[in-house]
Amino acid sequence: MNPLTVAPKLAVAHLTALELTPCELVRHAARAGFGAVGLRLNPTAPGAVAYPSLVGSSAHRELRRVLADEGVSVHDVEFIPVMPDIDVASFAPMFDAAADLGARCVTVSGDDPDAARLAANLAALCELAARSGLRVDLEFMRWRHVGTLHQARAMVERAGSANLAILVDALHLTRSGGSPADVRALPEHMVRAVQLCDASSIDPIGDDATILEARAGRLPPGQGALPLGELLNALPAGTTLGVEMPLPSLPADERLELAYRSTRDMLASSHYRYELSGASRQ
Repeated sequence: MNPLTVAPKLAVAHLTALELTPCELVRHAARAGFGAVGLRLNPTAPGAVAYPSLVGSSAHRELRRVLADEGVSVHDVEFIPVMPDIDVASFAPMFDAAADLGARCVTVSGDDPDAARLAANLAALCELAARSGLRVDLEFMRWRHVGTLHQARAMVERAGSANLAILVDALHLTRSGGSPADVRALPEHMVRAVQLCDASSIDPIGDDATILEARAGRLPPGQGALPLGELLNALPAGTTLGVEMPLPSLPADERLELAYRSTRDMLASSHYRYELSGASRQ
Protein backbone atom coordinates (compact mmCIF):
# COMPACT_ATOMS: atom_id res chain seq x y z
CA MET A 1 0.00 0.00 0.00
CA ASN A 2 1.46 3.33 -1.04
CA PRO A 3 0.12 6.88 -1.48
CA LEU A 4 2.23 7.44 -4.58
CA THR A 5 -0.07 5.59 -6.92
CA VAL A 6 -2.40 6.62 -9.69
CA ALA A 7 -6.08 6.14 -8.90
CA PRO A 8 -9.12 6.57 -11.13
CA LYS A 9 -10.64 10.00 -11.63
CA LEU A 10 -11.92 11.74 -8.54
CA ALA A 11 -15.59 10.86 -7.99
CA VAL A 12 -18.34 12.59 -6.05
CA ALA A 13 -21.14 10.80 -4.20
CA HIS A 14 -24.73 11.80 -4.94
CA LEU A 15 -25.34 12.56 -1.24
CA THR A 16 -23.08 15.58 -1.67
CA ALA A 17 -25.87 17.22 -3.68
CA LEU A 18 -28.82 14.86 -3.43
CA GLU A 19 -31.27 17.61 -4.37
CA LEU A 20 -29.90 17.42 -7.92
CA THR A 21 -31.26 14.93 -10.43
CA PRO A 22 -28.68 12.60 -11.98
CA CYS A 23 -28.40 14.78 -15.10
CA GLU A 24 -28.03 17.92 -13.00
CA LEU A 25 -25.44 16.24 -10.80
CA VAL A 26 -23.37 15.16 -13.80
CA ARG A 27 -23.37 18.67 -15.27
CA HIS A 28 -22.52 20.41 -11.99
CA ALA A 29 -19.91 17.79 -11.05
CA ALA A 30 -18.18 18.16 -14.42
CA ARG A 31 -18.17 21.93 -14.06
CA ALA A 32 -16.55 21.60 -10.63
CA GLY A 33 -13.84 19.29 -11.99
CA PHE A 34 -14.99 15.79 -11.06
CA GLY A 35 -14.47 12.99 -13.54
CA ALA A 36 -16.96 10.53 -12.06
CA VAL A 37 -20.14 10.43 -9.99
CA GLY A 38 -22.09 8.07 -7.80
CA LEU A 39 -25.84 7.93 -8.41
CA ARG A 40 -28.63 7.30 -5.88
CA LEU A 41 -30.92 5.02 -7.89
CA ASN A 42 -32.53 3.35 -4.87
CA PRO A 43 -33.53 4.94 -1.54
CA THR A 44 -31.71 4.29 1.72
CA ALA A 45 -35.12 3.84 3.36
CA PRO A 46 -38.75 3.85 2.17
CA GLY A 47 -39.71 7.35 1.09
CA ALA A 48 -36.16 8.69 1.00
CA VAL A 49 -34.84 10.58 -2.01
CA ALA A 50 -33.75 8.47 -4.97
CA TYR A 51 -33.79 8.66 -8.76
CA PRO A 52 -34.67 5.25 -10.25
CA SER A 53 -33.50 4.67 -13.81
CA LEU A 54 -34.76 2.01 -16.18
CA VAL A 55 -32.94 0.91 -19.30
CA GLY A 56 -34.91 2.04 -22.34
CA SER A 57 -36.70 4.92 -20.64
CA SER A 58 -36.35 8.44 -22.01
CA ALA A 59 -34.81 9.63 -18.73
CA HIS A 60 -32.20 6.88 -18.87
CA ARG A 61 -31.31 7.71 -22.47
CA GLU A 62 -30.98 11.38 -21.55
CA LEU A 63 -28.68 10.51 -18.66
CA ARG A 64 -26.45 8.46 -20.97
CA ARG A 65 -26.29 11.41 -23.36
CA VAL A 66 -25.37 13.89 -20.62
CA LEU A 67 -22.66 11.58 -19.28
CA ALA A 68 -21.15 11.32 -22.75
CA ASP A 69 -21.43 15.05 -23.44
CA GLU A 70 -19.77 15.98 -20.14
CA GLY A 71 -17.10 13.28 -20.27
CA VAL A 72 -18.13 11.97 -16.85
CA SER A 73 -18.29 8.31 -15.85
CA VAL A 74 -20.44 6.56 -13.24
CA HIS A 75 -18.39 4.91 -10.53
CA ASP A 76 -21.17 3.43 -8.41
CA VAL A 77 -24.90 3.31 -7.94
CA GLU A 78 -26.58 3.08 -4.57
CA PHE A 79 -28.19 2.20 -2.22
CA ILE A 80 -29.36 -1.26 -1.17
CA PRO A 81 -30.02 -1.87 2.53
CA VAL A 82 -29.71 -5.64 2.91
CA MET A 83 -32.67 -6.24 5.22
CA PRO A 84 -33.96 -9.60 6.50
CA ASP A 85 -36.80 -9.62 3.96
CA ILE A 86 -34.83 -8.37 0.95
CA ASP A 87 -36.06 -9.55 -2.44
CA VAL A 88 -32.76 -9.92 -4.24
CA ALA A 89 -34.29 -10.59 -7.67
CA SER A 90 -36.17 -7.28 -7.54
CA PHE A 91 -32.89 -5.41 -7.97
CA ALA A 92 -32.17 -6.88 -11.41
CA PRO A 93 -33.51 -3.76 -13.22
CA MET A 94 -31.30 -1.54 -11.07
CA PHE A 95 -28.25 -3.66 -11.88
CA ASP A 96 -29.15 -3.57 -15.58
CA ALA A 97 -29.34 0.23 -15.41
CA ALA A 98 -26.06 0.46 -13.52
CA ALA A 99 -24.26 -1.68 -16.08
CA ASP A 100 -25.79 0.25 -18.97
CA LEU A 101 -24.50 3.48 -17.44
CA GLY A 102 -21.02 1.99 -17.16
CA ALA A 103 -20.97 1.77 -13.37
CA ARG A 104 -18.36 -0.38 -11.65
CA CYS A 105 -20.21 -1.27 -8.49
CA VAL A 106 -23.31 -1.12 -6.33
CA THR A 107 -23.16 0.06 -2.71
CA VAL A 108 -25.03 -1.83 0.01
CA SER A 109 -25.32 -1.87 3.79
CA GLY A 110 -25.78 -4.73 6.24
CA ASP A 111 -29.09 -4.36 8.08
CA ASP A 112 -29.85 -7.84 9.36
CA PRO A 113 -29.00 -9.11 12.86
CA ASP A 114 -28.86 -12.69 11.55
CA ALA A 115 -25.30 -12.98 10.24
CA ALA A 116 -25.90 -16.23 8.36
CA ARG A 117 -28.94 -14.86 6.54
CA LEU A 118 -27.16 -11.58 5.79
CA ALA A 119 -24.17 -13.41 4.32
CA ALA A 120 -26.47 -15.55 2.16
CA ASN A 121 -28.33 -12.51 0.86
CA LEU A 122 -25.08 -10.68 0.16
CA ALA A 123 -23.83 -13.69 -1.78
CA ALA A 124 -27.07 -13.76 -3.78
CA LEU A 125 -26.77 -10.04 -4.54
CA CYS A 126 -23.19 -10.57 -5.65
CA GLU A 127 -24.25 -13.38 -7.96
CA LEU A 128 -26.89 -11.15 -9.51
CA ALA A 129 -24.44 -8.26 -9.81
CA ALA A 130 -21.81 -10.47 -11.43
CA ARG A 131 -24.18 -11.19 -14.31
CA SER A 132 -24.00 -7.47 -15.10
CA GLY A 133 -20.25 -7.24 -14.53
CA LEU A 134 -20.67 -5.32 -11.29
CA ARG A 135 -18.92 -5.38 -7.95
CA VAL A 136 -20.82 -5.04 -4.65
CA ASP A 137 -19.33 -2.71 -2.04
CA LEU A 138 -20.44 -3.18 1.57
CA GLU A 139 -20.46 0.11 3.48
CA PHE A 140 -20.29 -0.09 7.27
CA MET A 141 -21.92 2.59 9.46
CA ARG A 142 -21.94 2.74 13.23
CA TRP A 143 -25.73 2.63 13.57
CA ARG A 144 -26.26 -0.39 11.29
CA HIS A 145 -25.81 -4.08 12.07
CA VAL A 146 -22.61 -4.07 10.04
CA GLY A 147 -21.25 -1.05 11.86
CA THR A 148 -17.48 -1.44 11.95
CA LEU A 149 -14.65 -2.30 9.61
CA HIS A 150 -14.05 -5.49 11.59
CA GLN A 151 -17.68 -6.54 11.12
CA ALA A 152 -17.56 -5.68 7.42
CA ARG A 153 -14.45 -7.80 6.93
CA ALA A 154 -16.04 -10.73 8.75
CA MET A 155 -19.15 -10.47 6.59
CA VAL A 156 -17.20 -10.25 3.33
CA GLU A 157 -15.22 -13.33 4.33
CA ARG A 158 -18.37 -15.19 5.35
CA ALA A 159 -20.23 -14.37 2.12
CA GLY A 160 -17.23 -15.59 0.11
CA SER A 161 -18.07 -13.77 -3.13
CA ALA A 162 -15.22 -12.74 -5.40
CA ASN A 163 -16.98 -9.50 -6.39
CA LEU A 164 -17.70 -8.36 -2.82
CA ALA A 165 -15.52 -5.65 -1.25
CA ILE A 166 -15.66 -3.01 1.47
CA LEU A 167 -16.36 0.68 0.91
CA VAL A 168 -14.39 2.66 3.48
CA ASP A 169 -15.97 5.99 4.38
CA ALA A 170 -13.50 8.17 6.30
CA LEU A 171 -16.17 9.46 8.67
CA HIS A 172 -17.73 6.06 9.38
CA LEU A 173 -14.29 4.55 9.93
CA THR A 174 -13.41 7.03 12.66
CA ARG A 175 -16.83 7.22 14.30
CA SER A 176 -17.00 3.42 14.58
CA GLY A 177 -13.64 3.25 16.34
CA GLY A 178 -11.56 2.20 13.35
CA SER A 179 -8.25 3.58 12.16
CA PRO A 180 -6.09 3.78 9.03
CA ALA A 181 -3.98 1.00 10.54
CA ASP A 182 -7.04 -1.24 10.46
CA VAL A 183 -7.47 -0.46 6.76
CA ARG A 184 -3.81 -1.21 6.08
CA ALA A 185 -4.24 -4.61 7.74
CA LEU A 186 -6.92 -5.69 5.26
CA PRO A 187 -6.13 -7.90 2.28
CA GLU A 188 -5.58 -5.52 -0.62
CA HIS A 189 -8.42 -6.96 -2.71
CA MET A 190 -10.91 -6.16 0.03
CA VAL A 191 -10.79 -2.35 -0.36
CA ARG A 192 -11.61 -0.98 -3.79
CA ALA A 193 -13.07 2.44 -2.96
CA VAL A 194 -12.95 5.12 -0.28
CA GLN A 195 -15.17 8.11 0.45
CA LEU A 196 -13.41 11.20 1.75
CA CYS A 197 -14.65 14.05 3.90
CA ASP A 198 -13.57 15.65 7.14
CA ALA A 199 -15.21 16.13 10.52
CA SER A 200 -14.86 17.63 13.96
CA SER A 201 -12.73 15.99 16.63
CA ILE A 202 -15.86 15.74 18.78
CA ASP A 203 -17.50 12.32 18.54
CA PRO A 204 -21.31 12.60 18.38
CA ILE A 205 -23.21 10.81 21.13
CA GLY A 206 -25.92 8.36 20.11
CA ASP A 207 -27.21 7.11 16.78
CA ASP A 208 -29.38 10.14 15.99
CA ALA A 209 -26.48 12.56 16.34
CA THR A 210 -24.19 10.24 14.37
CA ILE A 211 -26.69 9.98 11.52
CA LEU A 212 -27.23 13.75 11.49
CA GLU A 213 -23.49 14.36 11.24
CA ALA A 214 -23.13 11.85 8.40
CA ARG A 215 -25.95 13.40 6.38
CA ALA A 216 -25.55 17.09 7.12
CA GLY A 217 -22.49 17.76 9.30
CA ARG A 218 -19.47 16.67 7.31
CA LEU A 219 -16.64 19.10 6.60
CA PRO A 220 -14.56 19.61 3.44
CA PRO A 221 -11.50 17.34 3.29
CA GLY A 222 -8.55 18.96 5.01
CA GLN A 223 -10.69 21.23 7.20
CA GLY A 224 -11.28 18.92 10.15
CA ALA A 225 -9.65 16.36 12.40
CA LEU A 226 -9.96 13.06 10.52
CA PRO A 227 -6.63 11.31 9.75
CA LEU A 228 -7.05 11.57 5.99
CA GLY A 229 -3.35 11.56 5.16
CA GLU A 230 -2.85 8.36 7.13
CA LEU A 231 -5.88 6.82 5.47
CA LEU A 232 -4.51 7.61 2.02
CA ASN A 233 -1.23 5.99 3.01
CA ALA A 234 -3.11 2.83 3.98
CA LEU A 235 -5.00 2.37 0.71
CA PRO A 236 -4.12 -0.26 -1.89
CA ALA A 237 -2.91 0.91 -5.28
CA GLY A 238 -5.73 1.83 -7.62
CA THR A 239 -8.33 2.52 -4.93
CA THR A 240 -11.12 4.72 -6.29
CA LEU A 241 -11.22 8.05 -4.46
CA GLY A 242 -14.63 9.59 -3.90
CA VAL A 243 -15.91 12.58 -1.97
CA GLU A 244 -19.09 12.58 0.13
CA MET A 245 -19.64 16.02 1.60
CA PRO A 246 -23.25 17.09 2.07
CA LEU A 247 -23.14 20.68 3.30
CA PRO A 248 -26.68 22.14 3.29
CA SER A 249 -25.49 25.66 4.10
CA LEU A 250 -24.14 26.06 0.55
CA PRO A 251 -25.94 25.94 -2.82
CA ALA A 252 -25.29 22.74 -4.73
CA ASP A 253 -22.90 24.26 -7.27
CA GLU A 254 -20.78 25.95 -4.60
CA ARG A 255 -20.84 22.76 -2.52
CA LEU A 256 -19.52 20.67 -5.38
CA GLU A 257 -16.84 23.21 -6.24
CA LEU A 258 -15.72 23.31 -2.60
CA ALA A 259 -15.73 19.51 -2.41
CA TYR A 260 -13.50 19.23 -5.46
CA ARG A 261 -11.17 22.06 -4.55
CA SER A 262 -10.67 21.02 -0.92
CA THR A 263 -10.12 17.38 -1.88
CA ARG A 264 -7.66 18.32 -4.61
CA ASP A 265 -5.71 20.49 -2.16
CA MET A 266 -5.75 17.84 0.56
CA LEU A 267 -4.50 15.19 -1.84
CA ALA A 268 -1.75 17.50 -3.05
CA SER A 269 -0.62 18.22 0.51
CA SER A 270 -0.57 14.47 1.15
CA HIS A 271 1.56 13.94 -1.99
CA TYR A 272 -1.03 11.49 -3.29
CA ARG A 273 -0.92 11.12 -7.07
CA TYR A 274 -4.30 10.65 -8.69
CA GLU A 275 -5.91 11.15 -12.06
CA LEU A 276 -7.73 14.45 -12.45
CA SER A 277 -10.47 14.90 -15.01
CA GLY A 278 -8.83 18.05 -16.25
CA ALA A 279 -8.86 21.64 -15.09
CA SER A 280 -11.87 22.76 -13.12
CA ARG A 281 -14.40 24.47 -15.36
CA GLN A 282 -15.48 27.04 -12.77
